[in-house]
Amino acid sequence: METLANDGVAPGTGGRRFHDAATRRKAWSITAMLTVFMVLNFADKALLGLVARPAMTELGLTPVEFGFIGSSFFFLFSLSAIAVGFVADRISSRWLVLALTVTWAAVQFPILAGGGATVLLVCRIILGAGEGPALPIALHATHGWFPAEDRALPSSVIAVGPTIGAALAAPALSWIIASPALGWRWAFGILGIAGIAWGIGWACIGKDGPYFGTHPASEGGSVPLRRVFGCRMWLAATLAGFACFWAQGAMTTWVPQYIAGVLGIQASRVGLVYALPWTFGTLLLVALGFAGRRIMRRGGSARLAVASLFGASLLVSGVCLMWLTHASGTLALVLTTVGWGAFLVFPMAPTAIAYAVHPTQRAAVISAMVGIASIGGVISPAVFGWLVQHAGYALSAYGTGDPALLVQGLGNAISLTGGLLIATGLAAILWIRPEETARQLQHHATAGQATPLMAPETRSSP
Repeated sequence: METLANDGVAPGTGGRRFHDAATRRKAWSITAMLTVFMVLNFADKALLGLVARPAMTELGLTPVEFGFIGSSFFFLFSLSAIAVGFVADRISSRWLVLALTVTWAAVQFPILAGGGATVLLVCRIILGAGEGPALPIALHATHGWFPAEDRALPSSVIAVGPTIGAALAAPALSWIIASPALGWRWAFGILGIAGIAWGIGWACIGKDGPYFGTHPASEGGSVPLRRVFGCRMWLAATLAGFACFWAQGAMTTWVPQYIAGVLGIQASRVGLVYALPWTFGTLLLVALGFAGRRIMRRGGSARLAVASLFGASLLVSGVCLMWLTHASGTLALVLTTVGWGAFLVFPMAPTAIAYAVHPTQRAAVISAMVGIASIGGVISPAVFGWLVQHAGYALSAYGTGDPALLVQGLGNAISLTGGLLIATGLAAILWIRPEETARQLQHHATAGQATPLMAPETRSSP
């Protein structure tokens, strides 16, 4: 197979790869910790949708105001992702991850303490700033422990963290929210406590891996980032990411209301139904991770093993969401599960990008992609809220509204989301080509008499 980005080895090793049992165990223990890190990440993000009805009723929020608070999570998300990404190669991932976790935990407690709509808004903005770099930094830290041919599986394991977070947390948080003794504010408090506990554990065992961006080839010049950001592959991946973040923003803010108000699921069971797409996404990511590793170890391309599977998943998600607006009963539950679950494979996009860039630029390139793509999450909750309110839907002082109007507003928004996923899924299949991009960027590096961005790498035998 065509060689891809060279992933450095630890200094002083003479170029030897790390395949001893102790290093492998450490690599997978770090992967497990970072998976839990992503579990907490998405539990924090998904919570707002679960508390929508009681929070809107208690705080007197309209659909547009609630949608604005949902969008606020992404106000600083992209800027933070890009800024942290550009310094991630020069700062230990151990301390970056710890700083992000402390930020997430700290902003939960003002809401627990009784803060109003303004406090909720500010805390969601800060939370978004802390969570923006989470996925690229987690992937970057994980890639530091694995050679290129073995990254598909651990990347997918990290990627299932968000889906596990929602699948496990949604029923538990729904119980807390519905509990007369606790209520919706304690759901935030529990996540804050969990974040502190995880941070203590990470401070004890977190460590950078032997492939963490050090190699003689990384010294000197490299392909200017504008070359990477201007290539068709990066643009296609960013557009696909925009669609995924659009869908995620809508899912974490409005899908619980769809489940309760349109599908007619009882409040006590909303969390269980809401967990279905996250569970499906988890299983899909694991399956695609194993499939990708198998394809690459047999000499297949990263385009087939990662990019094409990613694009196909977006296509399936989009088709199901378009169909969902015309379905009811059991079929609607199935389409909800697949439609709101299949696009959760988004982390495969930065994984594909990582195969085409040098490790010293990996964090910056991935973070820039995630940061720009996250604009979709800024827009979609507010657009959903506007479409719902434009349809005439509003909650009364008793927390009730006309379900027919909710169906109309959310139906229009879901159809828009489905179309966006279909279009960007096709673009991903056609234009995310790690091998071709690697050759093109290496040509630019050679022509510019710079150190090649893609130094040749010899794959080890499986």
